[in-house]
Order: sequence, then structure tokens, then C-alpha cells
Amino acid sequence: MPETDPQQSWEYTLHIPNDPRAVTVCRRTLRLILTMHGLITLVDVAEHPATELVSNAVRHTKGPVALRVHWSPGVLRIGAWDADPEPPEPPNAWEQVAESEGGRGLALVRACADQWGWQPLSRHGRRGKYVWCAFAAA
Repeated sequence: MPETDPQQSWEYTLHIPNDPRAVTVCRRTLRLILTMHGLITLVDVAEHPATELVSNAVRHTKGPVALRVHWSPGVLRIGAWDADPEPPEPPNAWEQVAESEGGRGLALVRACADQWGWQPLSRHGRRGKYVWCAFAAA
């Protein structure tokens, strides 16, 4: 399997419809991207938080969604864009959501990622937000 230069930056963006089935497509695409770039050790760490970000975008908005995967030497950043400019609900502490049925998404992202955040976006007359998380490569 070809490995890329870990000192070279790259980025992929996958635009998906607002359809719950697209979450699985994103998860499998992320796994393939990381595997093909020789970052298989990051798959298990990044897969669940990425799935949560995309799932939240699909579940809580009505428009299109995009998954962005960005590698910068030593740092993997994954994010989900959606057309809703409203900020995400702040995550509760993991202890508060561990027993609940819902509301775990961003708490899981915060617990697994080295960093996370969000930013409002406006481009070509379209508004929305980008929720992201980052992982340092060992």
C-alpha cells in the first residue's frame, strides 16, 4: 500500500446529502483515506469523533453537509460543515452524559480529540458552520 510523505499536507472534502446513510459513507471514506496515506494508527482514534460530527450535522440541519479531512505534518484535523449558522450546543462533561440516551456527540468528540472547536462560515452568499476536531500523530 503506498504511503505518502508525512511531511506533506493534504486535504479531502466529501460533500454529502442530508441523509443518515451518508454518515456510513463518510466513516468508510475516512478509513480509506487514512489507510491509503499510511495513517492506519489514527483510524480507530478519529473514526468515532468524525462520525459524531457528521451525524450531528445530518441530524440537526436540513441542508447539505460536507466532511473535511486535513493532514498537516503531525496533525489530523477532521470537520463537518453544515448550512446552519447556529453554534452547536456546548458539550457536557462525559460523566453527565454517559448514562443518558442522547447528547453524547460533542462530549465524545471532546473526550477523544486533542482539540475541538467550531466557527461560523459565510462563503459565496451561503452561511453555515464548521465543527472540527484535531488529533496529534504519535
